[in-house]
Amino acid sequence: MPVATPAATLGAPCPPFALPDVFGVERLREEVLGGKANLVVFFCNHCPYAKAVEDRLIALHRAFSAEGLRTVFICANDAAAYPDDAPAALRARAEDKAYPFPSLIDERQDIAKAFDAACTPDPYLYDANLKLVYRGRIDDNWKRPDAVTKHELRNAIEAVLSGAPVETLQHPSLGCSIKWKAA
Repeated sequence: MPVATPAATLGAPCPPFALPDVFGVERLREEVLGGKANLVVFFCNHCPYAKAVEDRLIALHRAFSAEGLRTVFICANDAAAYPDDAPAALRARAEDKAYPFPSLIDERQDIAKAFDAACTPDPYLYDANLKLVYRGRIDDNWKRPDAVTKHELRNAIEAVLSGAPVETLQHPSLGCSIKWKAA
């Protein structure tokens, strides 16, 4: 059963983070973000929802990176329980798909908790001041890209990059729950 993201607190600051990427290099928020628009997506390898939109997210980054979009994936799943989300598997996927942005690992899950991440994919779009302007679905058809009629995340990115206001009616993203470690 899919999990939906909770309502966003628009204007909230982007939590700071320092996480290793899939190659073992620690990356700071200030290093991977800092664009005119900044997209943080909680993501993983095993979730069918995440897999279904992966190419769309890569395409969005490629379409807008020259205009100032910075993107980062963060995987916070319990890798012991979900080996597809272990560092080696995440690295292999990033290489196979030629991610044009960093893919980070939140092994302790404290960054996911700081963001209040709920599912994969769980996209957060921040403006140049790292204030939240969008948290919601990528578009209106996660299963079939050819049937999409509403491109909410794309519209939000375009608004931020052009200095226009972002639509405040935001539909939750749906996906597999973050796989939290046992307490």
